[in-house]
Amino acid sequence: MKHLPGDGSRKKLNKTARTIATICARGGSKGLPRKNVLAFGGRPLIAHSIEQALACPAIDAVYVSTDDDEIADVALRHGAQVPYRRPAELASDSAAKIPAIEHLVRHLEALGEVIGTVVDLQPTSPLRAQADLAAALALAGRAELVVTVTEPSHNPYYTLVEAGADGRMHLSKPADFARRQDAPAVWGLNGSIYVWSRAGLAHAADAGFWAVSMLASPMPRERSVDIDDALDFELAEWYLRRQQALVADSRP
Repeated sequence: MKHLPGDGSRKKLNKTARTIATICARGGSKGLPRKNVLAFGGRPLIAHSIEQALACPAIDAVYVSTDDDEIADVALRHGAQVPYRRPAELASDSAAKIPAIEHLVRHLEALGEVIGTVVDLQPTSPLRAQADLAAALALAGRAELVVTVTEPSHNPYYTLVEAGADGRMHLSKPADFARRQDAPAVWGLNGSIYVWSRAGLAHAADAGFWAVSMLASPMPRERSVDIDDALDFELAEWYLRRQQALVADSRP
């Protein structure tokens, strides 16, 4: 494993089980090139997630896993630790995120760190609030994983459709509901926050995401934008300006 000067990888580590934040950010992005370091609200996109994690009293340290030197430099400038550059096999377009998180956590444990909880923050979800982090962390320990969710715009019992073998459309979850409000509540994973128990993360790395016990922590749609392309970026900027205007209007 390559260690780079100034990355904080040789820092003396605490032996008490801690809660750490991980932020996984690859250099490659096809939907919106270099999106993790694009200016968003006057700061690089990834800086928002780093600053949110640093401001959370329940999080003891913030680590960024990246294969990219520019992202690493930005992360270090904004207070995160970057122990190494992520191996290429964990940074391809087809690479899953759970192995990258597990790789980072095992690296820290090999250095002597004792980790009890891993709060993974998606860098492309900059609109989360401290209340969202607090709500998700309040559920930690009740399941192997806490995921943030939001109410989707379409309900599989009422409006989501798919093609059958004959090519004709039908409801994804057929049921006899006259109104959308009568259908069971469903949630969409928004990807913003994942709170893993250490054992749960290891279990998922071995058996897959859906193999772990899971609880949901709801977030409002206006804080759930996941930036994948330029349209998402523009929408997130609009929501950010809206949030800032509401804060300004509430001041005496």
